[in-house]
Amino acid sequence: MTPAQRKAAVAAYKERKTPAGIFAVTCAATGERWIGCAPDLDKIQNRLWFTLRQGGHRRGGLQAAWTTHGPDVFSLEIIETFDQEALAYLRDRAFAERQAHWCAVHRAEAI
Repeated sequence: MTPAQRKAAVAAYKERKTPAGIFAVTCAATGERWIGCAPDLDKIQNRLWFTLRQGGHRRGGLQAAWTTHGPDVFSLEIIETFDQEALAYLRDRAFAERQAHWCAVHRAEAI
């Protein structure tokens, strides 16, 4: 890869649109759900699974379920996505409101 190609690839990566939104983590063994929000839904599962494998997730209930049942019974589902342009200046408030809504709907704990 030439320096110009590398520079173009980096610029394209920075300009890509990343889906932001609300997701749910479900433990099939217990039926428990945890609801979270992320500015980049494409990468959230990798980040969560890494933290859980390391044993350092900040939500004790989620970490305990992961440790007890293992990774094979967990799944991640995207519940809602947001428009990036509309979300830019309202992101934190929109995340908090929608996360609270989905926690109530699913009777789930927030991540």
